Amino acid sequence: MTAFFSIIIPLFNKENFITDTIYSALNQDFKNFEIIVINDGSTDHSLEKVNTIQDSRIKVFTIKNMGVSAARNFGCKQANSEYLVFLDADDLWEKTHLSNLKKLLQTFPKCGLYATAYSKKQNNKTLKIKYHQIPDSKNWMGIIPDYFEASRYNSIAWTSAVMVPKTIFENFNGFDENITLGAGEDTDLWIRIALEHPVAFYNAATAIHNLHADNRLSNTNTNKRAYLNLDKYEAHAKTNPSLKRYLDINRFSIAIQYMLVGNTERAKSLFKALDSKNLNSKQRFLMKLNRPLLILFVKLQKGLLALNIRLTPFH
Repeated sequence: MTAFFSIIIPLFNKENFITDTIYSALNQDFKNFEIIVINDGSTDHSLEKVNTIQDSRIKVFTIKNMGVSAARNFGCKQANSEYLVFLDADDLWEKTHLSNLKKLLQTFPKCGLYATAYSKKQNNKTLKIKYHQIPDSKNWMGIIPDYFEASRYNSIAWTSAVMVPKTIFENFNGFDENITLGAGEDTDLWIRIALEHPVAFYNAATAIHNLHADNRLSNTNTNKRAYLNLDKYEAHAKTNPSLKRYLDINRFSIAIQYMLVGNTERAKSLFKALDSKNLNSKQRFLMKLNRPLLILFVKLQKGLLALNIRLTPFH
């Protein structure tokens, strides 16, 4: 029997997490799927951990290290199902994740992108994600009227919580492999799809984004990362104010990362390219801070989070 879903798991040096990730997929209440693990040149014991799990639905491929976009694209080419579901090697699913995506697909069969809500977990604390203009009623699902407006606070689509029909994925040529080190290859693909196709959303949070120390790219990598090119969407943004706001919020976020590593030249060029009217007052305030004060702000964020107080500039 052909699998209904193909679960794509790119794997690079996640030996402490990959076992739990795979079991969160195997423990789904919807069972008709295949798991495609792409070992992207891991140098730790990740592959050995995968090989200890015996299940005929798991297929493992080892490739030389080419980055997450190439690994996901390779995995999608091996997929036998019509629907691609993504799960990063240190994230988790609740047991109803796939069944909820199937309900969403059956209810809205002609969308280009399907997504469930997700939560973030840090230091054993679960952080609820706030969305803009999404109903709070339990188990709401629907087509998002404006993807970019709904993603003002947090993105509607997050990689470990989305499903894409394989034909759509292939039509858009998958993830852009020129975007490196996790610098927005997923955001770029969701933008491309959302500009041309409806996006369906289920507001039950069934995916968990683990924000642990091993999951963070070091600050030294920021200057080496090739970020998504937001400028290529400016032609669309001229007639789409919510897209323009979304692009500017992303420019702000990337610029702050550059400021934190002392690359003020790149940060200022991004600040210059955005319209500050599209930012909220907290974001405009942070734009004016120098690097030491920004670092202090980040430390304050972490300290408040330990007290279950979440300070964010995005809403």
